[in-house]
Amino acid sequence: MEPLKVLSPEMQKEAEALKKEWAENPRWKGVRRDYTAEDVVRLRPSVQVEYTLAKRGAEKLWQLLHERPYVHTFGAYTGAMAVEMVRAGLEAIYLSGWQVAADANLAWQTYPDQSLYPANSVPQIVKRINNALMRADMIERSEGKVTRDWYVPIVADAEAGFGGALNVFELTRAMIEAGAAGIHYEDQLASEKKCGHLGGKVLVPTAQHIRTLQAARLAADIMGVPTVIIARTDAEAATLITSDIDERDRPFILKGERTPEGFYRVKNGIEAGIARALAYAPYADVLWMETSKPDLEEARRFAEAVKREFPDKLLAYNLSPSFNWKKFLDEETIAKFNRELGAMGYKFQFITLAGWHTLNYYTWELAKGYKARGMPAFVELQEKEFLAQAQGFTAVKHQREVGAGYFDEVVLALTQGEASTLALKGSTEEAQFNEPVH
Repeated sequence: MEPLKVLSPEMQKEAEALKKEWAENPRWKGVRRDYTAEDVVRLRPSVQVEYTLAKRGAEKLWQLLHERPYVHTFGAYTGAMAVEMVRAGLEAIYLSGWQVAADANLAWQTYPDQSLYPANSVPQIVKRINNALMRADMIERSEGKVTRDWYVPIVADAEAGFGGALNVFELTRAMIEAGAAGIHYEDQLASEKKCGHLGGKVLVPTAQHIRTLQAARLAADIMGVPTVIIARTDAEAATLITSDIDERDRPFILKGERTPEGFYRVKNGIEAGIARALAYAPYADVLWMETSKPDLEEARRFAEAVKREFPDKLLAYNLSPSFNWKKFLDEETIAKFNRELGAMGYKFQFITLAGWHTLNYYTWELAKGYKARGMPAFVELQEKEFLAQAQGFTAVKHQREVGAGYFDEVVLALTQGEASTLALKGSTEEAQFNEPVH
């Protein structure tokens, strides 16, 4: 082993303060770290950078998860989507890797959810969403009244980490720099990663995913941000695993069955998901078992198994559009689904791909109507926008919505009110969209 490195008195003092924080702050109750405070301090830069949006978001998310019966949201992948979600009252944003793969990645490609896109794509969308929320806040401040806290927490999908522990470490750092409040990692093999509702999923050994969670926590500790770490297991449906090295995995490995790639075949199901969740619990803030269908009884079995050993551990649930909801549930059960999950301890609930489905369906609906009827199809949409203003919708004034008025205020500040080139003054928006809202 490498000899222990001696810290300077100043660094040792910092390490002692960190140990005290971990021991006394309720935020860290039940959180295990297999590294030391000295490790964290030694790996920090001499100038500790503040990551305000990430830190504030993580603290707010943690508070909401404990104060609300549940926090429910869905996946956004544009700034405008996120702004409208917050304006409508949602208290968090989910950022799905599936949606980034499909339509928002830095390769400018359409991909399935198989980690084919550049690893820095999701951090860039986190930054984009935070910038959009910041612009909405700045517009309202320039108008003299801020109507809400625009900086809602963003929970971002880090997939299977795009590689080993060092990839996870760097991806977590990028997420925090971009302003993510929570991050989830799944226990699939990164090089074979699949959407939770595709076939061919390959698990990594339990111990390997624990290293992933530890790498994420170490990165957050070094950066001084209480990032909410979410551990996802795909063991309920996965059929393969890379190795039989971890004794915790052996009860689920089918003896003598190997694939051409060398993977072991495993028995999947809720028992496998529970076993993995219990192993991950000390290293994660929230546990998530990906499921094959919406099933309250299955959700209850998982929750009760976790709560027996970790009564304070928070749970998450994917209300996936991959499910044909009415095939499995009646309207009454669908109506109570969120409440029932919340009562079981599923404090973070999210529709992963709702943004993608919304954009596609309503674009298709407008295009179909416009093709058949021309302008009446759009005017019907516009009339719905006008009516929605009474409930707080503001995007009907699209120039104002993206900051034309804000930058007019910048010009007025620079010219002390003497500018003749203001954008909104004399615009069609000013002339035609300023009638009172009824």
